[in-house]
Formats: sequence, structure tokens, C-alpha cells
Amino acid sequence: MYQTWEELERDCLLCEKCPLREGRTQVVFGVGNRNAKVLFIGEGPGEQEDLQGKPFVGRSGQYLDKLLASVGLTREKDLYIGNIVKCRPPHNRDPLPEEQDACIDWLRAQTALIKPKIIVCLGRIAAMKIIRPDFKITKEHGVFYEKNGVLMMATLHPAALLRNPAAKPGALEDFVRLREKMEELGLVAPETFPDEPCP
Repeated sequence: MYQTWEELERDCLLCEKCPLREGRTQVVFGVGNRNAKVLFIGEGPGEQEDLQGKPFVGRSGQYLDKLLASVGLTREKDLYIGNIVKCRPPHNRDPLPEEQDACIDWLRAQTALIKPKIIVCLGRIAAMKIIRPDFKITKEHGVFYEKNGVLMMATLHPAALLRNPAAKPGALEDFVRLREKMEELGLVAPETFPDEPCP
């Protein structure tokens, strides 16, 4: 078990556990506040993430930041973001089960260092890996589950929201619920937000 972020990141950046290493520009380790008690988990890096070495920096990442801002949260202050797989799958395809299995220990080590009180899965792949294999994202997004003493919720992937704008209001409600849960647990101070249109 890793004792420090520095050791963990050093080893992760050198990872050669699966064939995804062959096509990567760089390993996408994770970003955010390493002392936060909220962990966001995506499925894997896309093209921009692979180029910049950070998760959720492309169009979907920009939309994620808007959703967070709409409830007064930022990735720098309030949460940490990682992915199931740390290297980009070819052509942004879903990471294969064997790729997820090869990579998941890095995320487990990150989780052990953070000790999150809340985990938010971004999209179907992450929810099926982290919450349970038969998770139905369209029906169960925004619902909190408790697993091993940690509250877990899934929301629709920002990329899916950009493809299907009709789903945006439901996703915004998920973020409102997240903010309320964070306030309930004392992770952020209570705050009132003006009624604004969905970003």
C-alpha cells in the first residue's frame, strides 16, 4: 500500500500493465484537491486528456466545470478527479474489462490515500465498475448508495450530456443533490444559489 502521493504517481506514470501503454502520449494520473473528501471517477482519458496529461480537460471537462460551478464547487478546491484507466483507449472506445482490471489498482491506491466520504461516478462504465455491474445509469443517476462506508452516486457522463441536451436538467439535479449531501456531511458550508438556467 502506498503511503505518499509522490510514490504512487511516480510508479503509475511508469505503468506498463496493459496494451493501452502502446498508444498513449502520457499517463493521465488525476487532478484536484488531494485532501478533498469527494472523489469523481471517469472511465478513461480522451484525446485532449492524453495530450495534456489531465482528466476532463476537453469539451466534456469544460461542461463538467460548468456543472460544478452551478452549485458552487470547483475541482481545485472541493474534489479530486481520477479515471478507471489512466491511458487513452484507441479512438476513445470504452476501456475493455481486462484493461479496467489491469489499471484499477492505481485508482484503489488513490482512493486509499484520499479516504473519500463521497464517490461520484461519471457515466455508465465507471458506475458499473465501482457501484455494481448491472447499474442502469439512465434510471439510477442521482441516487446515493452506501458501500463499505462510502456514499456513492452516479451521474450522466458530461460527453453524453453534450450529445443529448435534453438530459442536462436531470444531471444538474444530481449536482444539486451532491452539494446538499456535502453540506449535510460538513464538507462544505451551506450556501444559497440563485435560480439559474441549466448550463
